[in-house]
Amino acid sequence: MSEADFEGRTVLVTGGSRGIGRACCLRLGKAGARVAVNYHSRADDALETARQVEALGAEAMTVQANVADETSVADMVARVNERLGSIDMLVNNAGIFEYVDHEHATLEHWKRTIEVNLTGLYIVTWAVKPQMIEKKFGRIVNMSSISALRPRPYGIAYAASKAGMIAFTQSTADALVSHNIRVNAVAPGLIETEIIDDVDQPTIDRLIDQTPMKRIGTPDEIADVVHYLLSEASRFMTGQTLVASGGRVMLP
Repeated sequence: MSEADFEGRTVLVTGGSRGIGRACCLRLGKAGARVAVNYHSRADDALETARQVEALGAEAMTVQANVADETSVADMVARVNERLGSIDMLVNNAGIFEYVDHEHATLEHWKRTIEVNLTGLYIVTWAVKPQMIEKKFGRIVNMSSISALRPRPYGIAYAASKAGMIAFTQSTADALVSHNIRVNAVAPGLIETEIIDDVDQPTIDRLIDQTPMKRIGTPDEIADVVHYLLSEASRFMTGQTLVASGGRVMLP
Protein backbone atom coordinates (compact mmCIF):
# COMPACT_ATOMS: atom_id res chain seq x y z
CA MET A 1 0.00 0.00 0.00
CA SER A 2 1.69 3.20 -1.16
CA GLU A 3 1.69 6.23 1.13
CA ALA A 4 2.05 8.28 -2.05
CA ASP A 5 -1.74 7.88 -2.35
CA PHE A 6 -2.06 10.45 0.45
CA GLU A 7 0.75 12.90 -0.23
CA GLY A 8 -0.68 16.28 -1.20
CA ARG A 9 -4.22 15.14 -0.36
CA THR A 10 -6.53 16.92 2.07
CA VAL A 11 -8.69 14.77 4.33
CA LEU A 12 -11.52 15.91 6.59
CA VAL A 13 -12.29 13.68 9.57
CA THR A 14 -15.52 14.50 11.39
CA GLY A 15 -15.55 13.66 15.07
CA GLY A 16 -11.77 13.61 14.93
CA SER A 17 -10.95 14.81 18.42
CA ARG A 18 -10.71 11.41 20.12
CA GLY A 19 -11.22 7.66 19.82
CA ILE A 20 -11.52 6.22 16.33
CA GLY A 21 -11.56 9.71 14.82
CA ARG A 22 -8.25 10.64 16.41
CA ALA A 23 -6.71 7.34 15.33
CA CYS A 24 -7.83 8.02 11.74
CA CYS A 25 -6.32 11.52 11.83
CA LEU A 26 -2.99 10.13 13.04
CA ARG A 27 -2.95 7.25 10.56
CA LEU A 28 -3.70 9.53 7.60
CA GLY A 29 -1.29 12.21 8.79
CA LYS A 30 1.41 9.57 9.07
CA ALA A 31 0.64 8.63 5.45
CA GLY A 32 1.30 12.22 4.37
CA ALA A 33 -2.18 13.72 4.13
CA ARG A 34 -3.13 17.21 5.26
CA VAL A 35 -5.65 16.62 8.04
CA ALA A 36 -8.65 18.71 9.09
CA VAL A 37 -9.78 17.62 12.56
CA ASN A 38 -13.46 18.37 13.05
CA TYR A 39 -14.95 18.61 16.51
CA HIS A 40 -18.24 19.77 17.99
CA SER A 41 -17.47 20.79 21.59
CA ARG A 42 -14.14 19.30 22.68
CA ALA A 43 -11.72 21.91 21.39
CA ASP A 44 -8.84 20.88 23.65
CA ASP A 45 -9.02 17.26 22.50
CA ALA A 46 -9.11 18.38 18.87
CA LEU A 47 -6.07 20.59 19.40
CA GLU A 48 -4.22 17.66 20.95
CA THR A 49 -5.10 15.50 17.94
CA ALA A 50 -3.81 18.20 15.58
CA ARG A 51 -0.60 18.53 17.61
CA GLN A 52 -0.02 14.79 17.37
CA VAL A 53 -0.60 14.87 13.61
CA GLU A 54 1.87 17.74 13.24
CA ALA A 55 4.41 15.81 15.31
CA LEU A 56 4.27 13.19 12.55
CA GLY A 57 5.34 15.86 10.05
CA ALA A 58 1.93 16.49 8.49
CA GLU A 59 -0.07 19.69 8.26
CA ALA A 60 -3.18 19.80 10.44
CA MET A 61 -5.92 22.15 11.55
CA THR A 62 -8.91 21.98 13.88
CA VAL A 63 -12.32 23.06 12.67
CA GLN A 64 -15.43 23.33 14.82
CA ALA A 65 -18.82 22.43 13.36
CA ASN A 66 -22.08 20.77 14.24
CA VAL A 67 -22.44 18.18 11.48
CA ALA A 68 -26.23 18.30 11.79
CA ASP A 69 -26.31 22.02 10.93
CA GLU A 70 -26.03 22.91 7.24
CA THR A 71 -24.70 26.44 7.81
CA SER A 72 -22.13 25.24 10.31
CA VAL A 73 -20.90 22.55 7.91
CA ALA A 74 -20.71 24.96 4.97
CA ASP A 75 -18.55 27.27 7.09
CA MET A 76 -16.35 24.32 8.11
CA VAL A 77 -15.75 23.26 4.52
CA ALA A 78 -14.93 26.84 3.51
CA ARG A 79 -12.36 27.13 6.30
CA VAL A 80 -10.73 23.84 5.35
CA ASN A 81 -10.58 24.90 1.70
CA GLU A 82 -8.97 28.21 2.64
CA ARG A 83 -6.31 26.62 4.84
CA LEU A 84 -5.64 23.18 3.31
CA GLY A 85 -7.16 23.33 -0.17
CA SER A 86 -10.02 21.37 -1.66
CA ILE A 87 -11.06 18.23 0.17
CA ASP A 88 -9.97 15.00 -1.50
CA MET A 89 -10.97 12.52 1.18
CA LEU A 90 -13.70 12.46 3.80
CA VAL A 91 -14.13 10.27 6.88
CA ASN A 92 -17.67 10.60 8.23
CA ASN A 93 -16.97 9.54 11.79
CA ALA A 94 -19.01 11.96 13.92
CA GLY A 95 -21.80 10.24 15.81
CA ILE A 96 -23.56 9.78 19.13
CA PHE A 97 -24.69 6.72 21.04
CA GLU A 98 -27.03 6.48 24.02
CA TYR A 99 -27.53 3.15 25.75
CA VAL A 100 -31.28 3.11 26.43
CA ASP A 101 -33.98 0.44 26.47
CA HIS A 102 -37.29 0.81 24.65
CA GLU A 103 -39.17 1.84 27.80
CA HIS A 104 -36.95 4.88 28.26
CA ALA A 105 -36.43 5.79 24.61
CA THR A 106 -38.20 8.98 23.59
CA LEU A 107 -38.94 10.74 20.32
CA GLU A 108 -36.38 13.39 21.26
CA HIS A 109 -33.75 10.65 21.73
CA TRP A 110 -34.66 9.23 18.31
CA LYS A 111 -34.53 12.64 16.60
CA ARG A 112 -31.20 13.56 18.21
CA THR A 113 -29.58 10.30 17.16
CA ILE A 114 -30.86 10.35 13.59
CA GLU A 115 -30.05 14.05 13.21
CA VAL A 116 -26.38 13.62 14.10
CA ASN A 117 -25.63 10.13 12.81
CA LEU A 118 -27.62 10.09 9.57
CA THR A 119 -28.67 13.62 8.64
CA GLY A 120 -25.18 14.83 9.57
CA LEU A 121 -23.73 12.22 7.25
CA TYR A 122 -25.84 13.59 4.40
CA ILE A 123 -25.06 17.25 5.15
CA VAL A 124 -21.28 16.79 5.28
CA THR A 125 -21.16 14.55 2.21
CA TRP A 126 -23.30 16.96 0.18
CA ALA A 127 -21.11 19.88 1.27
CA VAL A 128 -17.94 18.16 0.09
CA LYS A 129 -19.01 16.26 -3.03
CA PRO A 130 -19.20 19.27 -5.43
CA GLN A 131 -15.46 19.87 -5.18
CA MET A 132 -14.80 16.14 -5.57
CA ILE A 133 -16.98 16.08 -8.69
CA GLU A 134 -15.19 19.14 -10.08
CA LYS A 135 -11.74 17.57 -9.73
CA LYS A 136 -12.98 14.08 -10.70
CA PHE A 137 -11.54 12.57 -7.53
CA GLY A 138 -12.98 11.67 -4.18
CA ARG A 139 -12.64 9.01 -1.50
CA ILE A 140 -15.25 8.74 1.27
CA VAL A 141 -15.43 6.35 4.22
CA ASN A 142 -18.49 6.26 6.48
CA MET A 143 -18.25 4.89 10.02
CA SER A 144 -21.15 2.50 10.54
CA SER A 145 -21.31 -0.25 13.19
CA ILE A 146 -22.15 -3.91 13.59
CA SER A 147 -25.22 -2.55 15.41
CA ALA A 148 -26.58 -2.07 11.88
CA LEU A 149 -26.31 -5.79 11.23
CA ARG A 150 -27.74 -7.44 14.35
CA PRO A 151 -30.65 -6.65 16.74
CA ARG A 152 -29.84 -3.98 19.31
CA PRO A 153 -32.75 -3.67 21.78
CA TYR A 154 -30.78 -1.18 23.90
CA GLY A 155 -29.80 0.97 20.96
CA ILE A 156 -32.75 1.04 18.56
CA ALA A 157 -32.19 4.57 17.26
CA TYR A 158 -28.45 4.05 16.98
CA ALA A 159 -28.85 0.75 15.11
CA ALA A 160 -31.35 2.33 12.72
CA SER A 161 -29.03 5.25 12.02
CA LYS A 162 -26.07 2.97 11.34
CA ALA A 163 -28.14 0.69 9.08
CA GLY A 164 -29.24 3.79 7.18
CA MET A 165 -25.60 4.71 6.80
CA ILE A 166 -24.90 1.44 4.99
CA ALA A 167 -27.78 2.06 2.56
CA PHE A 168 -26.55 5.64 2.09
CA THR A 169 -23.07 4.30 1.32
CA GLN A 170 -24.35 1.90 -1.33
CA SER A 171 -26.57 4.44 -3.06
CA THR A 172 -24.09 7.32 -3.08
CA ALA A 173 -21.36 4.97 -4.29
CA ASP A 174 -23.49 4.05 -7.30
CA ALA A 175 -24.49 7.66 -7.93
CA LEU A 176 -20.97 9.08 -7.76
CA VAL A 177 -18.82 6.35 -9.28
CA SER A 178 -18.78 7.99 -12.72
CA HIS A 179 -17.03 10.99 -11.13
CA ASN A 180 -14.18 8.82 -9.79
CA ILE A 181 -15.58 9.08 -6.27
CA ARG A 182 -15.50 5.90 -4.24
CA VAL A 183 -17.70 5.53 -1.14
CA ASN A 184 -17.27 2.71 1.36
CA ALA A 185 -18.08 2.05 4.99
CA VAL A 186 -16.60 0.36 8.04
CA ALA A 187 -18.68 -1.50 10.63
CA PRO A 188 -16.61 -1.80 13.81
CA GLY A 189 -17.45 -4.14 16.64
CA LEU A 190 -16.61 -3.48 20.28
CA ILE A 191 -13.77 -0.93 20.32
CA GLU A 192 -11.86 0.54 23.27
CA THR A 193 -13.29 4.08 23.16
CA GLU A 194 -15.33 6.36 25.41
CA ILE A 195 -18.53 5.04 23.86
CA ILE A 196 -18.32 1.96 26.11
CA ASP A 197 -17.49 3.85 29.32
CA ASP A 198 -21.11 3.67 30.50
CA VAL A 199 -21.48 -0.03 29.71
CA ASP A 200 -21.20 -2.24 32.79
CA GLN A 201 -18.35 -4.74 33.03
CA PRO A 202 -20.56 -7.88 32.96
CA THR A 203 -21.92 -6.72 29.59
CA ILE A 204 -18.41 -6.02 28.31
CA ASP A 205 -17.30 -9.47 29.45
CA ARG A 206 -20.28 -11.07 27.71
CA LEU A 207 -19.53 -9.27 24.45
CA ILE A 208 -15.88 -10.30 24.62
CA ASP A 209 -16.95 -13.90 25.20
CA GLN A 210 -19.13 -13.68 22.06
CA THR A 211 -16.15 -12.44 20.04
CA PRO A 212 -14.09 -15.25 18.44
CA MET A 213 -10.87 -13.27 18.97
CA LYS A 214 -11.81 -12.88 22.68
CA ARG A 215 -10.83 -9.24 22.96
CA ILE A 216 -11.88 -5.65 22.36
CA GLY A 217 -10.60 -3.92 19.25
CA THR A 218 -8.49 -0.77 19.25
CA PRO A 219 -9.06 2.54 17.44
CA ASP A 220 -5.80 2.00 15.56
CA GLU A 221 -7.14 -1.22 14.06
CA ILE A 222 -10.18 0.61 12.68
CA ALA A 223 -7.98 3.45 11.41
CA ASP A 224 -5.98 0.89 9.42
CA VAL A 225 -9.18 -0.26 7.69
CA VAL A 226 -10.11 3.37 6.91
CA HIS A 227 -6.61 3.95 5.52
CA TYR A 228 -7.02 0.94 3.25
CA LEU A 229 -10.41 2.07 1.93
CA LEU A 230 -9.12 5.57 1.19
CA SER A 231 -6.01 4.25 -0.53
CA GLU A 232 -5.66 2.93 -4.06
CA ALA A 233 -5.09 -0.55 -2.64
CA SER A 234 -8.92 -0.70 -2.55
CA ARG A 235 -9.33 0.85 -6.02
CA PHE A 236 -11.78 -1.87 -7.18
CA MET A 237 -14.07 -1.34 -4.17
CA THR A 238 -17.03 1.00 -3.81
CA GLY A 239 -20.35 0.69 -2.01
CA GLN A 240 -18.89 -1.89 0.36
CA THR A 241 -19.07 -2.24 4.13
CA LEU A 242 -16.10 -3.89 5.79
CA VAL A 243 -16.81 -5.48 9.17
CA ALA A 244 -14.02 -5.22 11.74
CA SER A 245 -15.41 -6.98 14.79
CA GLY A 246 -12.96 -9.69 15.82
CA GLY A 247 -15.30 -12.18 14.16
CA ARG A 248 -18.32 -11.29 16.29
CA VAL A 249 -20.33 -10.59 13.15
CA MET A 250 -19.51 -12.56 10.01
CA LEU A 251 -21.26 -11.59 6.79
CA PRO A 252 -21.82 -14.16 4.04
